[in-house]
This record gives sequence, structure tokens and C-alpha cells, in this order.
Amino acid sequence: MPYLRATAAILAIIMTFGLSVCPAADVPKGKPNILLIVADDMGYSDLGCFGGEISTPNLNALAARGLRATDFYVAPSCSPTRSMLLTGTDNHIAGIGNMAEWAGPTQQGQPGYEGYLNTRVVTVASLLRDAGYHTYMAGKWHLGEKPDQWPAARGFERDLSLLQGAGSHWSDMLGLLPSEPKVTYTRNGERVKELPADYYSSKGLTDFIIQNIDENRQDGKPFFAYLAYQAPHGPLAVPDDWLDKYKGRYGEGYDAVRAERLDRQKKLGITGQDAVTFPRLPNIPAWDKLTDEQRRLAARKMELYAAMIEFMDDQIGRLIDHLQKAGKYDSTLIVFFSDNGAAGEDMGELVTKLAPEAKDWFDKTFDNRPENWGRPGSCIEYGPAWAQASSVPFRLYKGVVAEGGIRAPLIVSGPGVQHRGAIDHSVLHVMDILPTFLESAGVEHPAKLPGSKVALPQGKSMWPLLAGREREIRTDGDWLGWELFGNRAIRQGDWKLLCLLEGAGGTGDWELFNLKDDPAEMHDLSATHPEKREAMLKLWDEYVKTNNVILSDAGPFAKREP
Repeated sequence: MPYLRATAAILAIIMTFGLSVCPAADVPKGKPNILLIVADDMGYSDLGCFGGEISTPNLNALAARGLRATDFYVAPSCSPTRSMLLTGTDNHIAGIGNMAEWAGPTQQGQPGYEGYLNTRVVTVASLLRDAGYHTYMAGKWHLGEKPDQWPAARGFERDLSLLQGAGSHWSDMLGLLPSEPKVTYTRNGERVKELPADYYSSKGLTDFIIQNIDENRQDGKPFFAYLAYQAPHGPLAVPDDWLDKYKGRYGEGYDAVRAERLDRQKKLGITGQDAVTFPRLPNIPAWDKLTDEQRRLAARKMELYAAMIEFMDDQIGRLIDHLQKAGKYDSTLIVFFSDNGAAGEDMGELVTKLAPEAKDWFDKTFDNRPENWGRPGSCIEYGPAWAQASSVPFRLYKGVVAEGGIRAPLIVSGPGVQHRGAIDHSVLHVMDILPTFLESAGVEHPAKLPGSKVALPQGKSMWPLLAGREREIRTDGDWLGWELFGNRAIRQGDWKLLCLLEGAGGTGDWELFNLKDDPAEMHDLSATHPEKREAMLKLWDEYVKTNNVILSDAGPFAKREP
């Protein structure tokens, strides 16, 4: 590929002229191993170390060994986040200006809206591979389905990857649309014909990473392992012996769970003592207004969701234990986060929006009797009421640029991280991860070379913060922007300018919030701070120009004719 040849040429120049960057004195000595773990659709408050009641002892232990970030930002949906994670650039630059599934007619074919990682960006896997790393991936890709867009073509030496955005967690490889009844997996750059009969995503993906670390453990090369779990993305699914792990735990209901989580967050220092959580949405009934049967079924969905997260944590613990036994744990930088907010959609309804004719196929394909929930052949999610619980204290959830859609839990632990159980409230972004990894490995980004046509990363290395040299990596003048499905936002310092479409739970107009005083985005300050609103509107204009944003409301919140 021209892209790969160009990258190789650039790196040859770097080696010839000695342009590789020297890492700061306080980053890990040598090239650390790097383990990047991403949960799919997990909410901000689900982990125990972020206020949740779900048992996550292994992630809690990582947090106790390192740093938790409370103001870490992602995109409001899967593939845009992943494009920024792997390239350090805005999703509108990387090719995922809109999700491929939802791109509108004015966006299709335009630069930045290819629907896959384009060739103007270079991935962290490519850069680390060419700097001497083994590069492994296991999990959800969602960044292109043609062979020249697969993980193997974008820097991963070995992979076991689900190419689509969602699908079965089991060996049946069931898709969610009649146009794509089977999902596609690749293994080491080859299409997978079938998965092992006992396959379950969280275990199978962890097995693959362990296997590859083991096979190359004696050659002295560091590894970059990207473990992109499907969990807890729907369909809700857990092994049989985990189905009743949380039986009876959620009978108190989502209102009580939300209140309990906020109280724990205050005690942990995740939120301020005066924080309130965004109110229950008006279309969601109070728990005590539900019938006994409605409460039973709703609680059962949350039981399965919680079991999925604990099982994922259990597998992370298994991987960490393996690293410890192999003598690699102390030399491995570990980063964990969730790709977006909790998922409030109903899978059947979402499929119907994507393809109205799919409803009959969906109903015939999946056995969604309550007694089959969580087992192979079922396809359910836990819905907006529990998604709000997972998003405490924030407004809304996945799909929108309100805080509940774009604020995610982040844990960083390992060599060079001068924190033990610290909670950090500075503003961080998923684009910061690539620069952080490159600095830790002593690798210069090729975009900094004269004449390069590769997009320059927009993120900032987190090492000044992780190493304890600085308390912030952004100044009050720095700002961040978002746009997806026509919803948009700007954050600068404590201020956030937000515009949500009516179908996405907003007014269709710009609102202004001070997140330090109002993290739940409940009090619009536009009238009292018009000058700040206007100043941030200018930043929005700059964001559009810089990233070639083409506004469209094409997506799950667009108005449709009855």
C-alpha cells in the first residue's frame, strides 16, 4: 500500500538522521510494554472504583496502583472514539466524521467521511511496530471491513478482530441485520471461517492476547497489546455459570441504585460533595410505578449487564496474573477506559431505524423470551433507565455529546506513573493516548517531519501529568470540540457549550454550562454569560474549519416521516 511504503520511508529518514525523539527523563527507561484495554459501552459509574456496586476487584487494584481520571473524554459512539484513539486526530480527520452506518447524503464521499480509517492518518500500532514492538490486537475493530482496512493492514502484527460494530458474543457469529446475518472475524489478516465451539468473547479475546505474549516472550522485544472487549455492549450475554451472579441484587430498582452510586462517588472523591445527578428522564417511569413483572424483568437485565462487567474484570485479572508470572507486569504500562457512555438504546428499535424491513427478521432470528436472556440466540440490552444509572451523575448516555455520552472512566497504571490511588480532575482526551504511548517508547510522529502529508496528532502527551511534573496538560485557553449526528459541543476550562437536537434530548439551540458547578448540565447560563457563549461559538466555528465538519442530522436522532 502507498500509505505503508510512505510510512516506511519516513521512518527510514528518522533512523538515518537520528530524528527519533528522546523520551523525557521521567518516562519509563527503555521501551515499556503497553497494554491498552477498552470496554465497549460501559458507563461512567459502573466500576467499583468509580462508585459502582459491580464487583471489579482487578480494575480497582489497577486504580489503587495508578491514577483515575474523572474528566477523560471520548466520542459519544464506538467507531469515532476508536479512530481518535489509534491516530491521535479528530474523528473528522481520521475518516469517521460520521459512523459509516449513519452517514448522510451530504457527507458520503467527502474527505473525513470515508467510514473507515483513511490514509491521511497513521496508527499507533504502525508506529510502534516500526519502532521494534510486537503489535497485537484482540476485539472489536469497527474501522473498516475491506482487507486493506483490516487491523493487519494498519499496523497489527497479529489480530483476532470483530470487524463490525456489534454482534454475538458466542461462536455462532450472529449479526444484527438481515443484510449482514453473520459478523466477520479476522485472525492475523485472514478471514475466520468459524470460531471454537466454546467461544465467548471476553475469554476468547483474553486468551488470544496471552497466547501471543507467550509465543514471543523470549525474543526481547516489547509488546503493544490492544484488547478491545465487546463487553458490555449488547446483546447481553454471559456464560451459564455467571447468569445468576447478581440474582436479586437489583430488586431495589434504578432510582435507588442511582442515589447509592452518587453517594459512593462523593465518598471516593470522584464527584464534589454538592454534586447532583441528572433527573430521571420524563419517559422513564419511577421504579415504584412499575408492575411486579416489569420490575422483575428490568432487574434481570441489569443483573446480566453487571455479570458481563464482572466477567470482563475477571479476565483482566487473569491477564494481569499472567503478566506477573511472566515477569512482565512491572514493565507494562496499562491503560483502561470505556469507548463511550452507557448504551440506552433498545437493540430491536435501533435495528428497525437502520433498516425498517429488518424487524420481522430480527424477531424471527432471536429468541428473546426472558428465560433465554443472556444465552446464545438472545439479543437484548438493559435500556435507558439503567443507562442513566450507569451515567451518574451526568446527563444522558451513549450517542449524544452531553457528559453522559462523552465522559468515560480512565485508569492508567504502570512504570513511570507517579501516582498511587490518585484521582485526577484535569481535562484529558482519548486523542492524548497516542502521544503518551509514543513518548513512553521514544518515538517521533512522522507528521513532524518536513514535507509529511500525514495528519498531525491533536492530542497532548499525558506524561507531564503521569510523571507528577504538572497538574494539568491543558491551559485555560485550550479547548476541545465534538460533533456527531448533528449534536455538537465545545469545552474550554470549566465551560461547556452544548447543542443537542430535539430528538436527542435537547432544544436544538446552544446552551452554556459551567461543569465545575454543574456537571449534570442542568442550568443553562447563556443569558447571564452572553459574552462567554459568543466566545465559545467562535471556537465552534474554528473547530468546524479545522476538522472539515459537514453538519448533518443523519443518525439515530433524525426526524423521520411517520
